[in-house]
Amino acid sequence: MLPTYQEMLQAAIARLGESSDSPRLDAEVLLAHALGKPRSHIAAWPERQATAEQAQAFEKLLARRLSGEPVAHILGEREFWSLPLAVTPHTLIPRPDTEILVEAALERIPEDAACKVLDLGTGTGAIALAISKERPRAQVCAVDSSLEAVKVARANAQALHLDVDIRHGHWWQPFADVRFDVIVSNPPYIPASDPHLAQGDVRFEPEGALVAGADGLDAIREIVAGTPPLLVPGGWLLLEHGYDQATPVAELLARAGYTGIGCRRDLAGRDRVSFGRRG
Repeated sequence: MLPTYQEMLQAAIARLGESSDSPRLDAEVLLAHALGKPRSHIAAWPERQATAEQAQAFEKLLARRLSGEPVAHILGEREFWSLPLAVTPHTLIPRPDTEILVEAALERIPEDAACKVLDLGTGTGAIALAISKERPRAQVCAVDSSLEAVKVARANAQALHLDVDIRHGHWWQPFADVRFDVIVSNPPYIPASDPHLAQGDVRFEPEGALVAGADGLDAIREIVAGTPPLLVPGGWLLLEHGYDQATPVAELLARAGYTGIGCRRDLAGRDRVSFGRRG
């Protein structure tokens, strides 16, 4: 007898156990994908039986997750800011905490006026595309040092019909002759010796998008030091960083001449996004 959706979920959750931070969510998302249905379909029909083909497809997906492969890589997609984004092993997987950076940026980007925004280290294009969606009058630009990531970001922009100028290069260099009102970045900020690099989804993500020197601040140092000339007077720089990096980041911003320095906390109440204004 073929299993019901509920039976498949319960068995999968038990098997995932401690290998996942969110076993129920992982199981539901993978089962929905195997069924070709939304997660709401599973909740509405828990006693419905899967076909043999659906059960087999689910087992293959589950085996990949049990091996440690991130769900976003298994599905090739991750939602961010209600936008479906293609994800590959060449890009960082967009995370909910990064939406705090988008929120903080939107507070500084007018809805009814032209504005130039630059996203440094765009990866999938998540931040730039979210800003473009919410501020259609803004001219949004983005850069990534990985050519493969640029290809992914451009494909996402095309699929979402959002006009973002995405270029390949080192930080701001492709736009060195442009002046921006807002610059945002979710740069690498993990110390090279951090044990978490050998755990969870980050094992499958590009090291260059994660690691930034011995203290995790190499990329942030470079961005903070190099961006003031790129900003118009009164322009803002906003940076995502590690939960314990707010103080050194604030010090770097102050030394670079930024004012109005502050910090926003993430969903868990930890310091996550720091910002400063060019005088």
